[in-house]
Amino acid sequence: MKSNVRLLQKHRKYSDEFKKQIVADFESGKFSVPQLEKLHGIANPTIYSWIYKFSTFNEKGFRVVEMKESSSKKMQELEARTKELEAALGRKQIQLDYLEKMIELAKTELDIDIKKNFNTPQSTGSGKTKKK
Repeated sequence: MKSNVRLLQKHRKYSDEFKKQIVADFESGKFSVPQLEKLHGIANPTIYSWIYKFSTFNEKGFRVVEMKESSSKKMQELEARTKELEAALGRKQIQLDYLEKMIELAKTELDIDIKKNFNTPQSTGSGKTKKK
């Protein structure tokens, strides 16, 4: 039975372009090796072997070491950017709610239809439109 299972196992082959793209993503700092491992489903040692083989910065006899501080610093920067974008989104939502309320008030209290509806007649001047 075990010999049959062994025949069913498949080995994945990756093109050199794909390997070089993975190495380029690592070298540019976009992704760490663990992130690439999760993203593509490729084992950690395989990615490191590609780095040793295809890296433009790798010299023979040197090891590639990824500092945990750089990964945690990158994560903190991304979290700070996320908080900043969430705050900006919140401010825009408040502005949108304010403007919607102002449009509603203009319609109910001042009898001015600010929203352009399909049934709204064209303006004939500066006078008020008659309500139907």
